[in-house]
Amino acid sequence: MAKILNINLENNLPITFIAGPCLIEPNVFEIAKRLKEISDRKKIKLIFKASYDKANRQSLSSPRGGGIKKGLEILLEIKKEFGLPILTDIHHPEEADEAAKVADCLQIPAFLCRQTDLVIAAAKTGKAINIKKGQFLAPQQMKSIVEKAAESGARDVIVTERGTCFGYGDLIFDPRSIEIMKEFAPVVLDVTHAVQKSLAGDGRSGGDRRFVPALARAGTALGLAGIFIETHSDPQNALSDRDTQWPLDDFEKLCDEIVMLDEVIKRKKNE
Repeated sequence: MAKILNINLENNLPITFIAGPCLIEPNVFEIAKRLKEISDRKKIKLIFKASYDKANRQSLSSPRGGGIKKGLEILLEIKKEFGLPILTDIHHPEEADEAAKVADCLQIPAFLCRQTDLVIAAAKTGKAINIKKGQFLAPQQMKSIVEKAAESGARDVIVTERGTCFGYGDLIFDPRSIEIMKEFAPVVLDVTHAVQKSLAGDGRSGGDRRFVPALARAGTALGLAGIFIETHSDPQNALSDRDTQWPLDDFEKLCDEIVMLDEVIKRKKNE
């Protein structure tokens, strides 16, 4: 089991949602407020996520965010105002201690999951860590990365599946990866990055959000710890990942479906 602030994540516990916009944008407080309202109304476990920097952009012209200083100030305000646990990603070992002053969970991006110094730096902060499985890795390979984090001092480690590279520019979600990684960690499925396509034709990632509900249902049916879903009040005008972020207006309905399915699956497993 892993604990992020006051939320316990385990594959056999009620599902947790990790949700928020890809990047910190001017509407980030609106998104956090609505997610908090949904969380309270539906009594669901929710961790707020947003990035202060997206360091793996395809093009120099792609928005990256406002940077760590301003970004952490904003995330701290959100944490104080809405009382939500905070998750944000780090890209360099020297960012870990600073981000840990605000974030309750430090995320290791998929492309950086094998960067030993980054994993060690995050582990040494004592905060929970979410390690996203690289698109280029087999699920079995994540076990050694989880062990690396634990041996470096991390007590609470989760792993997130976000699809596997298939040909040029596409991703495939293999349900077997969830079952394999459940053997050594609480597992989360990222249903928005898993529908990305890396070749949008204009120097940015594309994708198809139509498939987000299907992946969410499929992952939930396997009995996992959480669903990671980037959501935005106006996805088509989002600064990042506008083709894959789930509309905030539809978030609650999707949550209802996931929670209902999760309750059925885990009740049957525990009978």
